[in-house]
Amino acid sequence: MNAIVALCHFCELHGPRTLFCTEVLHSPLPQGAGSGDLSGHNEPAEDEEGGIQMSSRIRSHSPAEGASADSSSPGPKKSDMCEASGKICLQASGCRSLAGGHPGYVSHDKETSIKYVSHQHPNHPQLFSIVRQACVRSLSCEVCPGREGPIFFGDEQHGFVFSHTFFIKDSLARGFQRWYSIITIMMDRIYLINSWPFLLGKIRGIIDELQGKALKVFEAEQFGCPQRAQRMNTAFTPFLHQRNGNAARSLTSLTNDENLWACLHTSFAWLLKACGSRLTEKLLEGAPTEDTLVQMEKLADLKEESEGWDGSEEGEKSSSQPDVVEGQELSKSSPETSLMPDCNSWNVAHRRLSVFRSLRHMRQVLGASAFRMLAWHVLMGNQVIWKAQDMDLVQSAFDVLRTMLPVGCVRIIPCSEQYEEAYRCNFLGLSPHVPIPPHILASEFAVLVEVRAATRSGLYPTLFDEEQSLNKYEFVVTSGSPVAADRVGPTILNKIEAALTNQNLSVDVVDQCLVCLKEEWMNKVKVLFKFTKVDSRPKEDTQKLLSILGAAEEDNVKLLKFWMTGLSKTYKSHLMSTVRSPTSSESRN
Repeated sequence: MNAIVALCHFCELHGPRTLFCTEVLHSPLPQGAGSGDLSGHNEPAEDEEGGIQMSSRIRSHSPAEGASADSSSPGPKKSDMCEASGKICLQASGCRSLAGGHPGYVSHDKETSIKYVSHQHPNHPQLFSIVRQACVRSLSCEVCPGREGPIFFGDEQHGFVFSHTFFIKDSLARGFQRWYSIITIMMDRIYLINSWPFLLGKIRGIIDELQGKALKVFEAEQFGCPQRAQRMNTAFTPFLHQRNGNAARSLTSLTNDENLWACLHTSFAWLLKACGSRLTEKLLEGAPTEDTLVQMEKLADLKEESEGWDGSEEGEKSSSQPDVVEGQELSKSSPETSLMPDCNSWNVAHRRLSVFRSLRHMRQVLGASAFRMLAWHVLMGNQVIWKAQDMDLVQSAFDVLRTMLPVGCVRIIPCSEQYEEAYRCNFLGLSPHVPIPPHILASEFAVLVEVRAATRSGLYPTLFDEEQSLNKYEFVVTSGSPVAADRVGPTILNKIEAALTNQNLSVDVVDQCLVCLKEEWMNKVKVLFKFTKVDSRPKEDTQKLLSILGAAEEDNVKLLKFWMTGLSKTYKSHLMSTVRSPTSSESRN
């Protein structure tokens, strides 16, 4: 966890001061912060609530012999020390934790290569300022009622702070107690708020331990020399002189624990590690899209059918009747020939030489009017027939065109030696010599794209300078019901064309735009399916619903009805179960 934990103290002479802080370092240690594996391994037992166990991988370091005097902790200055009875107190100072030249404490986490470093102040000037401000606020203006307990404050500029103030018993202090706080500072407000219960419990445990040790010392001192009666007898004696110069007592003196700072370092390091490990970020995706559900259903069907392919005669199919499922062709042949069942007569010398890269590429090659006609038939669910010798070209065209449709609405036969009916496929690839029935050529529910040899070179431009193979082809798009240039068409087609003509949008952005448009219209399909098929509403109500959905135009209605066939079985069964459940519950009642 990228945070700083600090122990702060309200000094009677200097006000709020930082006594001890532990920070997380992901970079090499600062100069003089201690190095090497030193003695004093601390291995606290496993904490059941936190679920983190500190093992020997985290080692608390004591000062090494012969350590450099240039410690990362700043040297003591007269302004930083408490003065009592006119003299400077170094070891007994209430404003200092580590003596001058102390290298601090370091813990290494070998699992994450993170170091936990403890000093009196952070080394970085900006962090020093942030901790200093948090310390002042935690012991002055940002306190909870009763002046003892947790509180949260902060801002985006100076970080957010979880502060817990508390008192430590001191027989020589005003009111027989001194004021401290433990603060946790980080920039992530949400993370810190979510960690409130954890931090409150663990920091409260540290405070209880400190208060328990200090209470024992306080009771022992009061038993030997009661300060309350002594102060009453010397009421006119100046306050500072009646405590024999010990106005500033260190926390180690108050708790009678010489290893206090090493223990605090271990506790703070464990707190940072455990708090950072208990919360992890996860990518939460929404409900699966219809395309995802359909693909999962197809994979399940493929798995069931593949288990049934045991070489029996039942598994053998005629080459003229290739097996097709929505969006995918099934083949029993080897992987090398699965995409070309019995198409050896085709000229495969041009394989992988000319392909469509994207919808924008296809629109540029075919022309705006021809592409609009082709796209209109695709969206309406009409049969799209391509006649060409280059099978890879046909396959690439289908791969590009299918991106405009939901997965459940796609049924492809990329290569066939005879015409296949529209109920079997809405994308059909044929070799040039395969005849097409005349009624299909004259039908308004089919569109034919013939790929012929170009009469002159350079007829069609391409998006890639190195790819000039499409220049040798001429594409003729015909239909029994050509789309008029002034026809409005479905709304989604107009939006697709607007995205394709916008040169500021890259191909990847256009692809994401298609995904969003399909999801938008599939949501309308779901509403219409629920309204008409499940609830069986009258036609007048359906017209009102279409107006609300913005799909009252004829082409939009046709599109919605076609796309309704692409709904997943999971969604349909879910709707039917929700309709039946209220009825069954009423019958039981």
